[in-house]
Amino acid sequence: MNRWLPFEWITAVRFLREGRLQTLFIVSGIAIGVGVIVFMSAMLAGLEANFIKRVLTSQPQIQLQPPDQIARPLRSGPGEIEDAIIQRPSQRIISIDQWPKIREHLLAMPEVRAVSPTIAGSALAVRGDASRSVSISGVEPASYFQIVRIPEYIVAGEPRLTSEDILIGTELAKDLGATVGDKLNIRAASGPTRVLTVTGLFDLGNKGANQRNTYIALRTAQSLLGMIGGVTTIDVTIADIFAAETFARQIQASNVVQADSWITTNAQFFTAVQAQKTSNTLIRLFVGLSVAFGIAAVLIVSVIQRSKDIGILRAMGTSRGQILRVFLLQGGLLGFVGSLFGSAAGAGALVYWHSVLRQADGSEFFPLILEQRLFVATAVLATLTGLLAAMAPALRAANLDPVAAIRG
Repeated sequence: MNRWLPFEWITAVRFLREGRLQTLFIVSGIAIGVGVIVFMSAMLAGLEANFIKRVLTSQPQIQLQPPDQIARPLRSGPGEIEDAIIQRPSQRIISIDQWPKIREHLLAMPEVRAVSPTIAGSALAVRGDASRSVSISGVEPASYFQIVRIPEYIVAGEPRLTSEDILIGTELAKDLGATVGDKLNIRAASGPTRVLTVTGLFDLGNKGANQRNTYIALRTAQSLLGMIGGVTTIDVTIADIFAAETFARQIQASNVVQADSWITTNAQFFTAVQAQKTSNTLIRLFVGLSVAFGIAAVLIVSVIQRSKDIGILRAMGTSRGQILRVFLLQGGLLGFVGSLFGSAAGAGALVYWHSVLRQADGSEFFPLILEQRLFVATAVLATLTGLLAAMAPALRAANLDPVAAIRG
């Protein structure tokens, strides 16, 4: 079969086979480096996916609110200011002006996936002698549950919201001694009272949110808070989650609203994710450099050891280009074979680590994400690294004087 292979391939493979120990060490080094890169890249992708899932299934990507209310100076006459000291007024709960028009405008945008008007306010939840201050959110379940995945957090009952229903957190249910099917007396700060039935208990993974948050139907909340036909927020989900901040600024510029994205409201967490990406990139860079220098060092030693062989090949008519390609092929083959073993080792280590590392409740710490493109990209990069690392030794071998090399 060798007669069908080019001369360069036959010679490159023969040189690698003759220096088995060197080949084994460099392939092992490449495999370790590639394994580290695959392991860290896949684990970071899993941690990022887990973070995004936890954040974006419990809050909207973009939330629109009425603009801040500001005080204007009193004027006693044209151009005359009566009181130059302006104090920030208390922020009353008001509705977003012309919110149906804004919702229709958002739904017409191709980037938008879901829009849900909501109304939020404070109330007192009473059951018997127990009472707790809560935050009530009036929502339209059909659209809101596409944005905030409350059904995924239901631990008892069902996510049903009619005009007489309420969903509460597990901690609030514990404080009130309530369970699914019980009645709660919800009393708004302005005075109105409604008796609602608990249809579901949710666990958002946050004790404070489970003690405070409650969900009721939009019309029920509007009636309870004395804001018939009004909404205090509009929640939005878009296709590209990382473009949320840019899209929020565009919405704010074209509408009389204040727009906040999940990137702004979770600035510390987003910074942590970016820091993880940066550190992972640096680690991969340094690992790649160490692999490249390892390949180069081994091939330089190989050129020195095989100087006489190279001189004989040159004396027999082998061209400089063929000698150059022999050592470039060695570098590429080392990188490619090492990437195969390294990818398998990295994937195996990640699978084991994923099965061992668990959260307190026994659930997975991060989802297992092993994408085909990661292995393809790793193999390509390792092969290119091998070729680049072999460039200097290959040029040295190609430039050897055949007479001087044979004399040694």
